[in-house]
Amino acid sequence: MTTPSTSTAPSPAAPDPVFAAFCAAGLWPSLGKRAAAELPAAGITTPDDVTVAKLLKLPRVGKQRAERLFSSFLAAAPTYDVVTLLVRAGLEAKLASSAADTLGDDAARRLRDDPWALLGLHGVTLTDADRLAISVLPGADRQDGRRGRAIVVMTLRTASRDGHTVLPADLVVAALRAEGVADPAAAIVAAVESGDVLDHDPPEPEWDEDSDTGPPEPDPALRTLSLARYGMAEEAVAEGVARLAATAERIADPAAVRSVAKGLDEAQKQAVAQVLGAGVSLLTGGPGTGKSRTVAAVVRLLRAKGAEVALAAPTGRAAKRLEELTDHPAVTVHRLLGAQGFGGGFARNEEWPLDAEVVVVDEASMLDVELTAALLEACPDGTHLLLVGDPAQLPSIGPGHVLGDLIDSGAVPVTELTTLYRQAEGGAIARLASAVRTGQLPPVDSPDREVVVVPATGSGEAARRVVQLVTDSIPRALKIEARNVQVVTPVHRGPAGTIELNRALKERLNPGEGTVFGFDVGDRVVATANHLDLEPIGFANGEVGVVTATGEGSLTVDFASGPVTVPGDALPDLKHGWAITVHRAQGSEWPGVVVVLPPEAGGMLSRPLVYTALTRAQQHLSIVHASGAALARAVREVDVRPRRTRLARLLREEASQA
Repeated sequence: MTTPSTSTAPSPAAPDPVFAAFCAAGLWPSLGKRAAAELPAAGITTPDDVTVAKLLKLPRVGKQRAERLFSSFLAAAPTYDVVTLLVRAGLEAKLASSAADTLGDDAARRLRDDPWALLGLHGVTLTDADRLAISVLPGADRQDGRRGRAIVVMTLRTASRDGHTVLPADLVVAALRAEGVADPAAAIVAAVESGDVLDHDPPEPEWDEDSDTGPPEPDPALRTLSLARYGMAEEAVAEGVARLAATAERIADPAAVRSVAKGLDEAQKQAVAQVLGAGVSLLTGGPGTGKSRTVAAVVRLLRAKGAEVALAAPTGRAAKRLEELTDHPAVTVHRLLGAQGFGGGFARNEEWPLDAEVVVVDEASMLDVELTAALLEACPDGTHLLLVGDPAQLPSIGPGHVLGDLIDSGAVPVTELTTLYRQAEGGAIARLASAVRTGQLPPVDSPDREVVVVPATGSGEAARRVVQLVTDSIPRALKIEARNVQVVTPVHRGPAGTIELNRALKERLNPGEGTVFGFDVGDRVVATANHLDLEPIGFANGEVGVVTATGEGSLTVDFASGPVTVPGDALPDLKHGWAITVHRAQGSEWPGVVVVLPPEAGGMLSRPLVYTALTRAQQHLSIVHASGAALARAVREVDVRPRRTRLARLLREEASQA
């Protein structure tokens, strides 16, 4: 029989679950996964164990790195405090990073004061916030006013992710009742008083003043609520449009259009003439209808008159294409406005407005309401703004329906180009796109293989067809190199989603170990967030580039707008980009495009989504079709879900007061 040891050697301290969760979640800056796993062996299992001396016991850690790790641990104290709250509530530690970013250095104190502030973070559910409340508040109550207020904001924020800027108040009341809030009216009042939410009265009904009856009462069912940021942005857009319309002076006589009229039809000439007089004007139309030719004529005429012109587009590729078509410099809208890094506002505003007399923005369907508000704020009185776009494309990723609302309001002049000109350079693509735009899906007639339909019986076969097209068939048969072919899919998951297609395409086109954050030199990447503060010019969400060099924890990526050095903290916002979603492809074009429509995409297919996907191709379009009858049904019947907005009404009200 053995007896217990009588040794007096101290036993190692029990691991601290908060410290372990903090390290495992990667929240200790500069500490990699391998080093984190080696901490216990070095005697580091609690915060008190973190010293330079003990860090030196880690493999591959010298004095300089040990001091850096110690400093970075101390600097992460605000995040650590949040991890303490989360772990004790049984929640994931990784939420602490976004909590500290969103709520600031005193995030832990703010969450103790109001645990439902956790709902301001992406991916957090009401159940998560309630669990935190039970953990930090003695006697936490479902009827707590802070909870009701947070549910109002959460409901509006969820709606904004679907593009809505407002919601009927009745829907918000229903959401509150569904979560057990006994007094929805009080919750809405609290949300409005907090400044996070705006309450919009129903519009006054139209009324004939000569009638014998008095004016009817507004319909209370038309009362709406909005997050303050989007409600204020819509009001700013309406006021900005009215201001430019009221202050614009004619730049040149309409007769001046004759100097650039060669090759333009009557509608195109009218669009050019409108820019000369209108403060805000729209030019719309599908692919191949001559929008670019019209914009080029506008630029030629204005430059001949000595007017200062600024050209912009939402994406780097669209801006580069605009520059090539007009032979005039063009930049992204964010760059035009002097974006201040990640979510930091814009340098160009009312105090430092744009210098241009005329501002032209292409791909205007991609403008969300906040970006449009910033653009209008930066346009001084007298500026002429021309928005060019295709309302049949997908609406903006961000909330709002700016281009559609401007058209629907009737408050600004609109020229729609309908004649299809692009035959020689894009006949079959343009014909197919024009048919889809009107809800038809005709048989493809393309003997020159400009458009090819490749049927597939399921996702697996569709994925194999895609890889074969990109790596073999299109380069061999059509002489379009693989680097000029872009795969576009509606989905991320599944064999024919972005994740698996990128894995398969990397294996064939640029095999490697992924030396820096999963990337190798030669990899194609797509940006999933804006980082316009990076040297020398940054990059915008949706831009596609190629990795040209790797450094210690960094990459050099050549985007359409130029090369950018991407440091470690921005690398999570890059993904492999041989295959991208339709939304990310919007605003860009490639010589060859492979659109894959797998069965799992059936429920999300809509006419704008299909139309946007098809119109990314310049020379060749392959459609890998595995979605069966869902495709024809979507094109015929499924328009994009209408977005709830207030902008069209505000524009009409401003116009009526002019």
